Parts: sequence; C-alpha cells; structure tokens
Amino acid sequence: MNHFRAAAHSPAVTSRIGAALGVTFLLCFLTGLLSHLIQHPPGWFTWPSRPVQLYRITQGVHVISGIASIPLLLAKLWTVYPKLFERPAVRSIPHALERLSILVLSGAAFFEVTTGLLNVAQNYPWDFYFPSLHYAVAWIAIGSVVVHVAVKLPIIRGPKEPEKPEKPSPGLSRRGFLRSTWLVTGVAVVATAGATVPWLRHVSGLSWRTDKGTQGVPVNRTAAAAGVLEIPPGWRLEIATTAGTRSFSLTDLVALPQTTAELPIACVEGWSQSAVWTGVAFPDLLRAAGAEPGSDVRVLSLERNGLYATSELPGTHTADPLTLLALQLNGEVLAPDHGYPCRVIAPNRPGVLQTKWVRRLEVR
Repeated sequence: MNHFRAAAHSPAVTSRIGAALGVTFLLCFLTGLLSHLIQHPPGWFTWPSRPVQLYRITQGVHVISGIASIPLLLAKLWTVYPKLFERPAVRSIPHALERLSILVLSGAAFFEVTTGLLNVAQNYPWDFYFPSLHYAVAWIAIGSVVVHVAVKLPIIRGPKEPEKPEKPSPGLSRRGFLRSTWLVTGVAVVATAGATVPWLRHVSGLSWRTDKGTQGVPVNRTAAAAGVLEIPPGWRLEIATTAGTRSFSLTDLVALPQTTAELPIACVEGWSQSAVWTGVAFPDLLRAAGAEPGSDVRVLSLERNGLYATSELPGTHTADPLTLLALQLNGEVLAPDHGYPCRVIAPNRPGVLQTKWVRRLEVR
C-alpha cells in the first residue's frame, strides 16, 4: 500500500495524467462553447448547414471528452492530494495563487462533470437553468486552468531531474497506476460513446436512448409534456412574409414537392440517431409562400411555454434543400411525440432547435 501511494504521487505520474486531462478538458470546453454559440448565436457567429454530421460529431466529442475527464480528474487529484496538506499552507504569492487555482479548478471541474453527467442521463435534481450555469462555470474552470499552468510554467520549463528507477516492491507501480487510469478512462468512453458512434452501440451500456424511441428515434420531450394534447381543428400552417400571410393545410403541404433525406438528429445530451425524413424542402416552401430561400425564419410551435417553443432558422439553412418541414419519419406520418403535423429537421443543428408541432413561420 505504501509503495502504491509513492508510485501514484510521483511527479511523472501527475504530469502525464495532467497532460491527458488538459486535452480532454480543452476538447470539452471548445466543443461546449461551440454548442452554446449555435444555440444562442451572437450577431457575428454563423453555423453552416453542411456537412450534415458536423454537430453530431462535435457534440459527441463534447460528451465523450467530458466522460473521459471524470476518471482522469480523480486520478490527478489522487496523485497530488498529499501536497494539499503540506505546511506551511502558504509559502509565497505564487504558491498561494497555485493553491487557489487548484481549489477553484477542482470545484469547477467537479461541478461541470457532475452536472454534465446528470444532463446526459436527463436527470435534473436542481432548480437552476442548466445550460447557462454550466456555460458560466466552464469559463471559471478554464480560467483556473490557465492560472494554474501559468504558475507552474517555470517548473514545467525548468531542468528536469532524472527519475529514479523504481525498486521492485509489492503493490502497483507507476506504470501500473498509469495503465489502470488509461484502462478505466477507456472503459468509461466505450460505455458512453455508443450514444453517438453507431458501431459501439452494442457494447455501450449508456447508449440506451438510441433506436428505442417512437418510430425508431428517441424522444426527449413528448407531446404530453409539451401540452400539445391535440391538434386544433382546421389546423393550418401560417407563413408570414413582407407581402402578407399565407396558410397551408396539411393537404396543401403534402401536395407540394416532397423531399426525402437521411439526416441525423443530434441532442445536446450527446445522443444522435440517423433517420429518413420526408417533407417540403424549405426553399420550395418559401417560394410557395412568396418569399426567397435564404431568408431568416422564426419558427413558432403549438407548444406555448417551453424554452424552445420558438427557434431561429438562419438563411444558411433555409437556402439548403436538405432543410425540411418534415411530414414523415422513416416512411410513416409523424407521431405526435415527433411533432405531428409537421416539424423542422435541418442538417447540422441541435435537436432542441428542430422545432416540433410547427404552427407558424415568420420570414424576415
């Protein structure tokens, strides 16, 4: 046991695990930042409609790298925790900054990985709005990483003392500890990656949502949860343009040219699923309403009170013939949980922005 502790607390072990944790944290931060910008775009930000798999990949990397960070973070803390109890507690200003950065980094990192893991499981035992706080704490975490690296930089860049060879002893060696860390991290990744990576689905214990929803596609928010219990009699889709408002019945929409495409629906929780969607391409729909493809469109749902009851569909997507007002899923009329009578399905967009139960389009 004493040999195990000595091996685990080796500076070489700490450095290697810290480097791996830095990579996973950076990947998680950058892909999370990208997802936030897509969902809440500032004026300077644009997001393309192609390739259609791009958001599926970036959000999958976000969740997988976050999962990989959990065992790496625990291993990293195990390697350094004896130093946290050294005396004197503070020896200099740089030492105080280092300790403060470790405290902030540890707290922010545990908050991020814990809430992120619960988000993947769609379990929210809190009252705050998860995306906003998760995003804010991510900046705190990455800022504390920068401070920590800056304080440690003289040591990192300084001359390296040769490592003493390990003496044969009972217990886990440095290499054994590192190999165990890589193994646990790999198992954690494989156990979750199947939600995004199709060929891992049969070995991933946490890919349970994929292929198991209505019409072969998972459902995050049901029609009952959204309060869309029935479609109003005489439902018609309204399309408001600068020239006026036109309305289309479901029969009218079916009579328009139909486009069929295989597109993934990718959720912020990390799961994704490809499906075959059929409906009216937005360029055709806008022309039928007297508007130009490439116009920005505000989408309004029959759902009135949900956080995503409205969405903004930018011109890059409304000009793309693969952006559909979908009427069918996998060859069947949309089920209520998938947005009957019609929903948006646009390539390279988060699932929360693929608005269901569409009632009105406002062309800008």
